[in-house]
Amino acid sequence: MSEVVPGKVIGVSGNLLRVKFETPVSQNEVAYAVSGDVRLKAEVIRVRGQVADLQVFEDTTDLRIGDRVEFSRELLSVELGPGLLGSIYDGLQNPLPDLAAECGFFLQRGKYLASLNRQTTWAFKPAVKAGDKITAAQTIGTVPEGIFAHRIMAPFRLAGAWTVDEVAPAGTYTVDHVVARLSGERGEKIDVTMVQRWPVKMPIKQYAERLRPVDPLVTKVRIIDTFFPIARGGTYCIPGPFGAGKTVLQQITSRNADVDVVIIAACGERAGEVVETLREFPELTDPRTGKSLMERTLIICNTSSMPVAAREASVYTAVTIAEYYRQMGLHVLLLADSTSR
Repeated sequence: MSEVVPGKVIGVSGNLLRVKFETPVSQNEVAYAVSGDVRLKAEVIRVRGQVADLQVFEDTTDLRIGDRVEFSRELLSVELGPGLLGSIYDGLQNPLPDLAAECGFFLQRGKYLASLNRQTTWAFKPAVKAGDKITAAQTIGTVPEGIFAHRIMAPFRLAGAWTVDEVAPAGTYTVDHVVARLSGERGEKIDVTMVQRWPVKMPIKQYAERLRPVDPLVTKVRIIDTFFPIARGGTYCIPGPFGAGKTVLQQITSRNADVDVVIIAACGERAGEVVETLREFPELTDPRTGKSLMERTLIICNTSSMPVAAREASVYTAVTIAEYYRQMGLHVLLLADSTSR
């Protein structure tokens, strides 16, 4: 974490906090409300004078006026790198299976884990050499992730052309291993690993032009493809009452649609339907490979019983990860269920 700026709680209303601060803070900045040994993650949603309004992503029980708040100087971000596919996260990109292994059936407040496994190794193959000029999002190398060649890209935040000073030889490395060293036009130097962080509320726009949707997305559901066609690169919605079959149609579409990566954002569904999704998706057979569909699927879930802030964050997290795989040239199907909550 970068420099910590202190603040003090002056008001609590559900998941909303009013915090007085002395030094400048930023809109959408991440902060931590401290209650005893528990640090609850929050986001700045409004700044007025020396008072900031924060929405907390977890239950605010036990928070009270006078409690300390630590502003992180960082925006709400996600980790992007190999190992995302096949994972199950919450809206803050905490790996739920790992959380369950540590906390049991009842997750602890203020418990946050690394999104990508730091022990797993990946077979890196360089795509550039020392002396090459590269720009943001250009491929430095690849690692195999399931049936895809996962592109290790130059950080999206880079501006201008950078020179490759050094690149790691082909070999097996963890995501934190430095695979390239770059120098900028003004003499700046940075180390590049397989993982990079990106703010969820900033779109990844590393492309020359956004193309208009002209091709159909083939779902292989005849009634949809015939009467309600969907554009590849477009959007669509499935309205319906309880028990109408929206989740079933979502699973059929995920299994058969002509896409590469499937991202499910359960952003407010009832807990029972989320559990159904988590149980059934690993059992679905991918007609493309004959293996589990989870090998090219990622699930992000926040049920309707969780704070609204967490549900909202799950959509931003899912969109950012979808943009990351889009940047690799893959077709991504993003399903948000249910945006009405």
